Amino acid sequence: MTASSQTLRARLAEERVLLAPGVYDAFSALLAEQAGFEALYLSGASIAYTRLGRPDVGLVTASEVESTISLVAERVALPLIVDADTGFGNAVNTQRTVRAFERAGAAMIQLEDQAFPKRCGHLAGKSLVPVQEMCGKLRAALDARRFGSTLVLARTDAVAVEGLDAAFERAEAYLACGVDALFIEALRSPAEMDAACARFAHRVPLLANMVEGGATPVESAAQLGERGFRIAIFPGGAARALAHALQQYYRQLKTDGSTRAMKDGMFDFQQINALIGTPELLKEAAAYE
Repeated sequence: MTASSQTLRARLAEERVLLAPGVYDAFSALLAEQAGFEALYLSGASIAYTRLGRPDVGLVTASEVESTISLVAERVALPLIVDADTGFGNAVNTQRTVRAFERAGAAMIQLEDQAFPKRCGHLAGKSLVPVQEMCGKLRAALDARRFGSTLVLARTDAVAVEGLDAAFERAEAYLACGVDALFIEALRSPAEMDAACARFAHRVPLLANMVEGGATPVESAAQLGERGFRIAIFPGGAARALAHALQQYYRQLKTDGSTRAMKDGMFDFQQINALIGTPELLKEAAAYE
């Protein structure tokens, strides 16, 4: 068993909601850890945004996610919930993905029922695999785990494609496979959020996905916890905040030809080195000289 997955399993046994911010690399994960969060969510969309400069439409590969997991897990100790998209193929591909992500440091692995190429859950035009096919992938994922403490999270995107009732039926089928948590994507109103919690929250941890400008009303972690959700993620917020800040930074630099006007809104050289632990690392290196 891995320590992070054991920690996450124990934390989800508590009734209070777990707030997991979205991260996309080791640097963002370090900043989130320093802010005091208890777990992190590695967003596939944010990897697409920041690593590829592309939208979340199935372009990110399993190896790119795996390498990101490894770098994050090496830098921070927090449990990592990982977006594994569709498992990157069929049931056998899904098994290989689960083994690789678990080995790299994932504490919980999220799998969704979209057909490939998948797309962001809050974009139109999604399509789904049959329920039987998704159940096979979930059972394959559960069987592939090396550690029993590693968690599998099943996501359905059926609300936008087949409707709420069909999404609930899919969630029931996935829960019967033995998954550890459920994620009903793109619930469209408080009433739908409450309906999902009324049906599932007393049986399994439910995840709420907060996407600024997306289909689901954005609420605080406390509000979501009151509804019955056990996990609240804000997966792409960091990347969107980064995009906003960098856009302003580059515009100002292009206009002024200098960063002097922005010095109060950025770290200087000494501050960034203190943030990432440069003095400590140099001290450690000196011990081996």
